[in-house]
This record gives sequence, C-alpha cells and structure tokens, in this order.
Amino acid sequence: MSKFIDRVVLHVRAGKGGHGCASVHREKYKPLGGPDGGNGGNGGDVILEVDPNVHTLLDFHFHPHARAGNGKSGEGSNRNGKQGEELLLKVPDGTVVTTADGAILADLVGSGTRYVAALGGRGGLGNAALVSKARKAPGFALLGEDGEERDLVLELKSVADVGLVGFPSAGKSSLVSVLSAAKPKIADYPFTTLVPNLGVVQSGDTTFTIADVPGLIPGASDGRGLGLDFLRHLERCAVLAHVVDCATGEPGRDPISDVDALEAELAAYQPALQGDAGLGDLADRPRVVVLNKIDIPDAAELAEMVAAEFATRGWPVFEISTVSREGLRPLTFALGQLVGEYREAHPKAEPRRPVIRPIVKGESGFTVTPDPEIPGGFIVSGERPERWVHQTQFDNDEAVGYLADRLARLGVEDELVRRGAEPGAPVTIGDVCFDWEPTISAGAEVLMTRRGVDPRLEHNERVGAAERKHASRVRRGLVSEDEE
Repeated sequence: MSKFIDRVVLHVRAGKGGHGCASVHREKYKPLGGPDGGNGGNGGDVILEVDPNVHTLLDFHFHPHARAGNGKSGEGSNRNGKQGEELLLKVPDGTVVTTADGAILADLVGSGTRYVAALGGRGGLGNAALVSKARKAPGFALLGEDGEERDLVLELKSVADVGLVGFPSAGKSSLVSVLSAAKPKIADYPFTTLVPNLGVVQSGDTTFTIADVPGLIPGASDGRGLGLDFLRHLERCAVLAHVVDCATGEPGRDPISDVDALEAELAAYQPALQGDAGLGDLADRPRVVVLNKIDIPDAAELAEMVAAEFATRGWPVFEISTVSREGLRPLTFALGQLVGEYREAHPKAEPRRPVIRPIVKGESGFTVTPDPEIPGGFIVSGERPERWVHQTQFDNDEAVGYLADRLARLGVEDELVRRGAEPGAPVTIGDVCFDWEPTISAGAEVLMTRRGVDPRLEHNERVGAAERKHASRVRRGLVSEDEE
C-alpha cells in the first residue's frame, strides 16, 4: 500500500541566468569590427502543474529539493546563450501552496492549472546590447542574475463532492466501499483509517466523488487525534454526511450526542481558505444524517427513535446497513440530487486571465536609510539597484562606471546628497559595500577610451577592488588593519 502524504515542505530554486559576453568582431583587414558579444540565456523556472493522474505529494516527501536548469553564457558573433531548462512538477488537484508563515500563494484546482513557484534569473546583456552614444565599443558585459529560491508548503485538500464524518469505526470506510469501487482498509477498531479514502459514485446521470475523513473525535479542531490533519479535506466538500454508529456499545454514547459533538468540532474549525470555492464555512454546508448498522435489531430500534430528532433540524435522515445494503439506493440518489443542485448553483468558474500590474511611471523603486552598523554609512535598498549591483563586474572599471551612471539616472546620487552623505561614505547595496565617490561625475556624457577603462575613474585616487573589500572588512571588525 502506497504511503499517503498530504503536506510537504518543498525547497525550490530556479536556474541562474547566463553571463553576457564581452567580445569584439575580428576579421582579416577589419581590425575594428565592433562589439559582437551575445546575451546570456535566462534561467529556467520551477513550475507546479495540476495532473489528474497524481493523487499524493509522496514524491516531494522523498525528494524535497527541486532545481531548474541554468542559462548558458553568451558568445561572440552575437550568439546568445541557451535558455535554462524549466522544471515542471506535477501536483494533485486541490493542492494549496503557502509560505512557511501560512500566507496563501496559489490554490491549484483543475487539470492543467499552473503556478510559477520560482522565477529563473535573467541573463546578462552582452556588450553588443550595451552600445550607446558614449560607449560605442563597451569592454564589459553584464552578469546573469541568480534564480529565485524559496521554501514552499504544499497542502493537499481532497476535491470531493460529499464528505463523510463520524466517530472512528462508525462505518465510513464501509460506506465508501459499497457505494463505489474503492477498497479501503476496514476493521473494527479505532483509527483503522489513517488517510482519506476517495470513491466515485454513479447516481443516475450524476457522477460524484465521496470521501471519508478519519480521526474525528471531540477536540479534533484543537489538534486531538487525527482530526486536525484531515479536517481540511472537508473544505471543498459540497455536502457533509454524518455517519452514525447505532450499534455502539460504548458507555455515554448515543447517535444524538455523537452528532452534536462532531457539529461542535466542525463549527470550531477555521478553514485555511476562507470561503473556499464559495462554499462558506463548514458549519454552513448542507447536511444529511446516515444511521448505520440497522441490520442489528437493537440498532434499528435506536435509529427509528432518533430519526425524528434529526428531522426537526431540517436534515434528511437515512437508515442504512452497509452489510445488508439496505437503504443504500435512496441515500445514493439523495446525495446525487444535493450535489447536482450545488453544481447548478455554482457553475465552474472560467479560467482567470493573468493580471499584470505595471510599475507606476516615475516611481523611484529604492530607499536610502542610515546604516545601523557603520557610522556615517548608508544602505540603498530596492529591486533595481540590488539587481544592477549583482550584474556588475567590479574588477572592470568601465562596468563600475556604467553602474554609477545607472544609479545616478535612478536618483540614488541625489538622494544620498539629500541625506547628507559625505564623499567616501560607506554605501551598501545588496551584499556589496563601497565608498561613495560623487567626484566621478556619474551620469555625465563621457567619451570612453580603452576597452574596460572609464576615464572618470582613472583621474580619481581610487583604490582597487581588493583594497576596498579589505577596508570594508576592517570597518566591520572582521579583520585587523594589518591583516591581509
């Protein structure tokens, strides 16, 4: 018997983008052929897709790490790098994707429904794509971006039309077995069923699914027994059926008290998806009461006595026996009718188009705050400046000058001045800390000279990358000034 897994933590990592290529076309008798470096390929995405042939999250339990392919670097002669291969992960229908904090990211219902769990990194531009009026032959290229990396929680909520609830050994699994072709494990002791069992039932022209939910006892909504783990499988059920054991010999138990106890648990349970599928809370779902085991004379008498009490609550009551199969036909047609009424009232929603929210024009997209660890230092935060820093080759002065131009056009220079930054102030962007040098005239139109060189940096008393890194480590107290 395969193991049923309905909750896993999945670690996904999209592919890295390939680096751009810095190349110059070389041909005999054409020494200045111009830049021809291609762009790097984008990293592959990690995608979750609903597959009707997948019924459990077992594969992710044993293989919790998923990684897409990296993009290839660009090459000369304007050859772009190959795109990274996307990773397609098949998940069961009814899978809910959340963060570790419980925030819902996606509700995957319906065959073919997709969710991009992690976006691949963008490939870096080659020097052929960086040509401008000031840089006619760039001697640098942009680095590829890292792919998105996330920890996701996948939870499976069974997509069943009818959910059977009841105390352990009430006969839920037996009812599934006689109404459908499912063959669940059945025995006369508590918690025989450790996983929800699904079956398909044919009622006239209506076909619906039925599921028994194990482990519901008083206190289930607070975590007692197995109820809290499986109550979520009821969230998408259109109809709830109380299966009552009328032949129980346990002291202090009777059909009415059993149903009242479980009704209290259903009312106390708060679904993770409020208003899931438009059904409302569990306490508002249509109910039927199934009085089981009437093949036993005492149970038949008890069922006849309590049927009127349940009828006064407005719930249809059915007296059945899963052994003799008495009363199953009326129950099947009644459930089929309730499911049919629900489907008429709740037609399948049309697939929603993806919503694209463009960034408002003129939005700065960054913030500048004082560095709490370095006196006089500042931290620049924002998606664009952090991405640009990650794309920069800091051992190439021309690339550093290009970064300065980009930051100046974004408004970072002006904001640092407004915040009172002094020349040489430590500025941290992402994982890079450098000394701010406004004297390089960032953003100015400067004619570039040799490849890989920015004349604005040549005329500054600018230390190399290794020295800047050492100075940063000294400021943070990681090494002494004399250490290399």
